[in-house]
Amino acid sequence: MPQLPAPDYPAEVRARLEADAKEVIARYPGARSALLPLLHLVQAEEGHVTRTGVRFCAELLDLTTAEVTAVATFYSMYRRGPGGDYQVGVCTNTLCAVMGGDAIFETLQQHLGVGNGGTTEDGKVTLEHIECNAACDFAPVVMVNWEFFDNQTPDSAKQLVDDLRAGRTVAPTRGAPLCTYKETARILAGFPDQRPGAVEATGGAGPASLVGLRLAKGEAVPGAGSADHVVPQRGAGPAEGEHAGRAPGEAPATHPSSHDAPRDTSASDPSHPAGPTAEEGE
Repeated sequence: MPQLPAPDYPAEVRARLEADAKEVIARYPGARSALLPLLHLVQAEEGHVTRTGVRFCAELLDLTTAEVTAVATFYSMYRRGPGGDYQVGVCTNTLCAVMGGDAIFETLQQHLGVGNGGTTEDGKVTLEHIECNAACDFAPVVMVNWEFFDNQTPDSAKQLVDDLRAGRTVAPTRGAPLCTYKETARILAGFPDQRPGAVEATGGAGPASLVGLRLAKGEAVPGAGSADHVVPQRGAGPAEGEHAGRAPGEAPATHPSSHDAPRDTSASDPSHPAGPTAEEGE
């Protein structure tokens, strides 16, 4: 068992972190609300949340170390042990997996000689499979320190980790320039990225997501062949193929969602009451 209490930071480190922490805490009406960014702050110092970091957060927020540990171990964005300068996450959720994510992850495990959560001997790369990166338009997706590398293949992913380990400049497909895991953690703690051009760099959603957004707004999608893409409220819209007097290309006056016109279920329809087991929505 580790000795209690955990050791403190060296005096100069403690003073620097306290100044940063007080700046973060001042942004919140209640001090304990600053716990998540403070965990990023201490992670930026040592690369993972140490016992010393837990003690630091607890003391500044008037929490117990058990309360801080409960949060730090709940979220996967906080490391519980040392890791590499670059966290390479391969999306293995459904779409990325079938598009090649599983093959990429298996290839990188063999290429780097590490398993899930493992770090290369040079301390450069930590490999892990992760859940959806919210970038399905670009599947399969790999993220390095939460920056996007889209439309990857096993070969391109191998080249990516080789470049990272060799110290070569690697540019994300979109978004801010790549930085180390510790630098990323400090940004996530709420401190601005001071690198020239980093804030201006950005990246948008893919074409499929943008088409969905336009449809949700009731806009016509170029090249789709029909302007009437939005399903009208049941019982209130024109028959299929009719445009209710609208000119070609004109969007419907309203475009209700499923919440505006919910389907009848046994839980909502009095003529079909729910049985002994309550249904969703009741």
